[in-house]
Amino acid sequence: MPRLLITGFGPFPRVPRNPSERVARAVAANPRWRRLGWQIDLRILDTRYGALETQLLPALRETAPDAVLLLGVAGTRDAITPERQARNRVSRLFPDAGGNVGDTSLRLDRTDPQLIRRTQAPVEAMVRAMRRRGLRSAVSRDAGRYLCNAAYYCALRARGPDRNPHVVFIHIPFPRDMTQRTRREPGKERRNKRPSHHELIRAINDCIYLLAARAYSSKFRASDYSSK
Repeated sequence: MPRLLITGFGPFPRVPRNPSERVARAVAANPRWRRLGWQIDLRILDTRYGALETQLLPALRETAPDAVLLLGVAGTRDAITPERQARNRVSRLFPDAGGNVGDTSLRLDRTDPQLIRRTQAPVEAMVRAMRRRGLRSAVSRDAGRYLCNAAYYCALRARGPDRNPHVVFIHIPFPRDMTQRTRREPGKERRNKRPSHHELIRAINDCIYLLAARAYSSKFRASDYSSK
């Protein structure tokens, strides 16, 4: 039975309602996974650096997932962006939900000689699937210097290079229903290009299937699943 760990983040400064939590809960509750025989484990992480040691790493050990999908919000983006890599770097400019900042070394792990850890997850296929739905999507190579990058780095390191093809972090934008009403420009109305909440759910469902099918390519066919 395939086992998938899905994570989202809780609130943090200036974001009292984190859309990554809403989307993570929605996709984890999709009854189709159970019908396919997949086991889904959900964790909503506190937006604190300490949660990596107390919540994320224990979840990886306890659930022993075959695939891991992490979600976070990128407030300045209007596209859905699977992340290609995470950096062993952290900024001291942005405090977490507890007011803490990164280590003075600016490293997430001073014992790790690698600055960058990359995934081999099918991020290009994910982008193609989302574009087929008419959604803006692109592969990103910059997961930031905040908790999203930190969680991704920790997951990739914990899983190791042999299992990183089954780990991916996806940044989602704020959905339309969580943004301010579209402003009008002189003579025309600006089109809000951000996806809706339901469009995000359908897109992430597609990404989940692609990620899990990569881990179990001998057991699943594309015809087994159709996201609706």
